[in-house]
Amino acid sequence: MKQKELTDLTNEELLQEAGKIKSGKIMDAAILGFLIGIAVYSAVKNGFGLLTFIPLIYVPIAAKNKLRHKEVEKLVKERGLR
Repeated sequence: MKQKELTDLTNEELLQEAGKIKSGKIMDAAILGFLIGIAVYSAVKNGFGLLTFIPLIYVPIAAKNKLRHKEVEKLVKERGLR
């Protein structure tokens, strides 16, 4: 299923997306923290290796999520929903 463009969402759907932002930010932070923990442990235990660079794989995903969150907040503000 393909996601709709944010501008095509109804006001109710946009408010639902805005409600998901807080939990999305927490999940991104938790996943990134977990991956950094694995990288540090791996670097200390085995030296630099494949597991050391795993957080770099998730950074673009988190950045994309952050941009989407900003777009949703901008649209909510433009439409005067909050």
